[in-house]
Amino acid sequence: MSIVIRDVREHELDSVLALNNNAGLAILPLDSAKLHRFYERAEYFRVAERDGNLAGFLVGFGSASDHDSSNFAWFRERYPQFFYIDRIVVASRRRGGGVGRAFYADVQSFAELRHPQLACEVFLDHGADPALLFHGSFGFREVGQNLMPEVGVRASMLMKELCSYPWVRETYGDDLPDLPWARTRQLADARTERPTGT
Repeated sequence: MSIVIRDVREHELDSVLALNNNAGLAILPLDSAKLHRFYERAEYFRVAERDGNLAGFLVGFGSASDHDSSNFAWFRERYPQFFYIDRIVVASRRRGGGVGRAFYADVQSFAELRHPQLACEVFLDHGADPALLFHGSFGFREVGQNLMPEVGVRASMLMKELCSYPWVRETYGDDLPDLPWARTRQLADARTERPTGT
């Protein structure tokens, strides 16, 4: 019954796509090309496993990323440095079982080593109270609203200060210890590089 959070594997992308597109109105649909761009570019792209089955995923980007979301752009216009949760999806049969909380604990641990704030949004047009309560219980607060021009959906823009970041930055700067839980995700481009002469 334990939840395992780990980096996504390329062969799981079709399952991730199905999870996303079956999630309902609170998540924007994806196509295979955009999901592969996430796989190639996202600093954080992890899945949750429960009882050996895929239970959800979370995708996130640092503020310096090349990411084309209008909500990401909204944050970037207003904040110099943050980590952005683009989307989190939990399989319907796993909702309420702690998968979302496990993801948020994991993504915060990842982000607070690198960024002073954690950003995300909640769509307000589709029964947002459970999602707003969930985020509020993690210390997020609304910093504005954005009407997403590409889909006409209004979003509550949420931000959370990461109180450990100043200490991490002062103590380690850009030289974090080489520990499994502190490592940055190896991006797809780096995985496909081959040593010279092979």
